[in-house]
Amino acid sequence: MSDAAFCPACVGLPEGQLEKAASNGTDQIILSLPGIHCVACINGVERALRAMDGVANARVNLSMKRVTIGTNQPISPEALIDTLELAGFEARVLDTSLLGAETDTYGRGLMTRLAVSGFANMNIMLLSVAVWSGAIGATMQMFHWITAIIAIPALLYAATPFFDSGWRSLRVGRLNMDVPISLAILLASGISLYETLVGGHHSYFDAAVTLTFFLLIGRYLDHRSRKAAASAAAQLSALEVPRVMRVRDGVRQMVDFAELAIGDLLQVLPGGRIPVDGTITDGTSQIDRSLLTGESRMCDASIGATVTAGEVNMTGPLTIRAATVGADTTLRKMVTMVDEAEATRNRYTAVADKAAALYAPVVHLLAVAAFAGWMIYSGDVRLSLNIAVAVLIITCPCAMGLAVPAVSTTAAGRLFRAGLLVKDGTALERLAEVDTVVFDKTGTLTMPAAARDTLDAETQSIALAMTQAATHPVSQAITASLVGVVPAVLTAQQEHAGLGLSAQHQGKTVRLGSGAWLGQGHGTYIQVGDKRPQKIALRSELRDGAVALVQGWQAAGLDVHLVSGDDADETAKIATMLGVTSWRADTRPADKITYIEELSARGAKVLMVGDGLNDTGALAAAYASVSPATAADASRAASDIVLLNDSLKPLIELPLVARAALRRIKENFTISTVYNVIAVPVALAGFATPLIASIAMSASSITVLLNALRLKGKV
Repeated sequence: MSDAAFCPACVGLPEGQLEKAASNGTDQIILSLPGIHCVACINGVERALRAMDGVANARVNLSMKRVTIGTNQPISPEALIDTLELAGFEARVLDTSLLGAETDTYGRGLMTRLAVSGFANMNIMLLSVAVWSGAIGATMQMFHWITAIIAIPALLYAATPFFDSGWRSLRVGRLNMDVPISLAILLASGISLYETLVGGHHSYFDAAVTLTFFLLIGRYLDHRSRKAAASAAAQLSALEVPRVMRVRDGVRQMVDFAELAIGDLLQVLPGGRIPVDGTITDGTSQIDRSLLTGESRMCDASIGATVTAGEVNMTGPLTIRAATVGADTTLRKMVTMVDEAEATRNRYTAVADKAAALYAPVVHLLAVAAFAGWMIYSGDVRLSLNIAVAVLIITCPCAMGLAVPAVSTTAAGRLFRAGLLVKDGTALERLAEVDTVVFDKTGTLTMPAAARDTLDAETQSIALAMTQAATHPVSQAITASLVGVVPAVLTAQQEHAGLGLSAQHQGKTVRLGSGAWLGQGHGTYIQVGDKRPQKIALRSELRDGAVALVQGWQAAGLDVHLVSGDDADETAKIATMLGVTSWRADTRPADKITYIEELSARGAKVLMVGDGLNDTGALAAAYASVSPATAADASRAASDIVLLNDSLKPLIELPLVARAALRRIKENFTISTVYNVIAVPVALAGFATPLIASIAMSASSITVLLNALRLKGKV
């Protein structure tokens, strides 16, 4: 049986196709292959592409489900996709400029240097074994010279990141932890070269190379952990469509994404990814939001429905009017949030940096003291210098410098994969200390659903025009209930926080919002001009995962509260359904802030979870805050954490991961402190050679990193 028989996607490929000679080509295109899963798929994809004129080479990466295509003449990505679809493979375009994996030159450089130092270290250790075994005279000197020939070029290349960082620090008149590292490597190498030149019995090239090797391991692991969340963001970015079908005056034209403008009409065929946030103007289909939000169920979409960049059109062709383009799309904003989280540093990191900055001069003073003390005691320059080098090596503050970033980036990466964006660098620290949660009700724990039957045709048209661009859940519910209605033409639209929306229609003022704002009772009303306000029938449905979230956080020891702008009956009903005993109804934006301040005054550390524009003040006032991705822009901006999924279940583990992260940070500081308390006296007493010192120091750094990686498991 052939390989193709194992994979349905591989059936139908013509046999006997000649593969072209492999070359990289002059241009490169990367396609996503979401359906491949076996060796036969790889062979089938590569064979189909190489059979095309202009394709120089094709290489499939099965783990990343991508194919990199080298071309030697202009070929459009669409032509490549058509060829693969005829061969039975689904393919999508990826924007290579947004894929961090392809541009991680620093990471690749570290890995290359790690390989060089590792290779040199293995050979030097083999030669050192001969010396340790008793080689003497000319044999010993020969081994020392061979070791020097291997070590010096390897160190000049592999230790460059430490030399560059240390020199940049010294040039601006400060010390960082790479200064003592560089000094230790240079001194160990210098002493070893001197011993080799004068025919001495000892050289420490093995210590210098081993130190560099272990430091590069720690530096690379730290780099990879720091890129974890950013890599996830890059994958989101890569979902953006680099070329789109624009429709102007009835003419379809394939253009670059960068050429789009707000208001352009775009056509998205079944299986295509939606490139912008916008509104459907023609067609009906089902939308797959799973790659963006993790939500697996399909959503129906028709004329008037809003769609988001990154979603996939599944069943029918759609024409979409762009409401946002470029950096303003929801997808790009999510990426920006991750980037901001990576750039932000929490106060524990600041403590670690300050400790390392203070630590560097202390290390130098200890080394000078060790050299001076042993010179006075022994009068032996070589011995004194060796002990000073051992002190420099063994007291390198690498473990302290890695204590926080290794933990925070690992935790942020885990939460991102669960559907939670960590926006603020201090969020995890503060979330670990939270003991009280205040939930907004509407749009957070419940999703409203509206009925259109109570409105006349004109009012339906006006209501749709007012709500279709609004982000509040009630507005979205009204928009969803008015599918098929043609929106009216409005001017001077405004949103009033905590009240509703207003606009002008044919010279009349129209308002849609709370009954209290429109002089009515509880509920949502719309008023056109001087006409009597009409009530919009609404009902609340619990959001998926709401009960599990409340129960999970209560089990974690959090005191759960509920606040809502709804009346007491509706709020009490939802509180009962969720098992929440502390609630407050009829709250305005200022009331929510006051409520949080009252809890804080009693010593509570409050986590606010909300989504509306009227929650922005409360989110900012709370000790920590969470908003869903569907929240108003201002609410997301004020939040520390953004929930990407429609379900609330991913939030259940948030406080648990935060608490575990704080424990790991404290454990890492303990590890680095205990290590120094033990290691420094040993080095000062002369019991640690430079080789032993390098192994001990590197072991402490790796221990810190491994401790941080425990966050990937059960918390």
